[in-house]
Amino acid sequence: MAVIRNLYRGFVRLHILYHATEGPVYGTWLMEELRQHGYDLSPGTLYPILHALHKNALLTFQKKTVNGKQRKYYRATAAGQAALAEARVKLRGLAAEILPD
Repeated sequence: MAVIRNLYRGFVRLHILYHATEGPVYGTWLMEELRQHGYDLSPGTLYPILHALHKNALLTFQKKTVNGKQRKYYRATAAGQAALAEARVKLRGLAAEILPD
């Protein structure tokens, strides 16, 4: 099942980029949003993905204090927006091949 899990992480990355282009997002919100799409991620899975997207300059973040706690709000960078745009083109092609009419 590790192969399937790895495949789904690619989908999760696309979800994150999509939502981070729509506006600032934070970890707990992302976990709840992704759960609605069938991805049950723990913080130990989500945060390394966020850190990797940031390290690869696809996300940026801003720290804010909310109810006395530090929270990182992530947004897609220009490179993240471009990566998502490219992924959309590839997804359309893939969907046309694998999804029935």
